[in-house]
Amino acid sequence: MPSTTDAGSHVRGHVYRFEAEVLLHHPIERVFAFFADAGNLERLTPALLRFSILTPLPIEMRVGALIDYRLRVRRIPIRWRTRIVAWEPPHRFVDVQEQGPYRLWRHEHTFEPQTDGSTLCRDRVDYAHFGGRIVNRCLVRPDIERIFAFREQALREAFV
Repeated sequence: MPSTTDAGSHVRGHVYRFEAEVLLHHPIERVFAFFADAGNLERLTPALLRFSILTPLPIEMRVGALIDYRLRVRRIPIRWRTRIVAWEPPHRFVDVQEQGPYRLWRHEHTFEPQTDGSTLCRDRVDYAHFGGRIVNRCLVRPDIERIFAFREQALREAFV
C-alpha cells in the first residue's frame, strides 16, 4: 500500500512502505552487536544478488558512516551507497540510500528487548522507485519480500 512519509516528502510520486519483524531468542546486546558488524550483511542477503561490500572492513558504525556495496538486481550490476543517519545502540539505527537503484530508500532497524530475554527486531523500509504502481506490485515489492524472507531465515540460523 503506498504511503507518503516524512522520509519521502522530497520525492515525487509514491512512497511505499515495507515492514517485517522477527523474534530472536537472544539478548538485545548480542543481537544489536550482530547488526553493528556490517560484514554480516552478506550473510543476510540472498546469493542470487551477488552482494558484496566494497568499503574496507571493519566499518565503524556511527552517524555519517558510508557503506558502498555492489550487487546484481535481475542480473543488472548496481553500485549502492548508504549513509547511517541514526545510530542509537542497542535500540535503533537508520540507513538511507545516497546512490543506488531507488529514488528513496530509508531503512529503519529497531530492537526491543522482551521480558523473556529475547529481542524483537523490526524493519521499516520507506522506498520509492522509477516505475509506477504496476512495477511495484509485479517486480519491486515481490523482490523486497523475497529478500526479507531470506533475511529472516538467515537470522534464525545465525541465532540458533
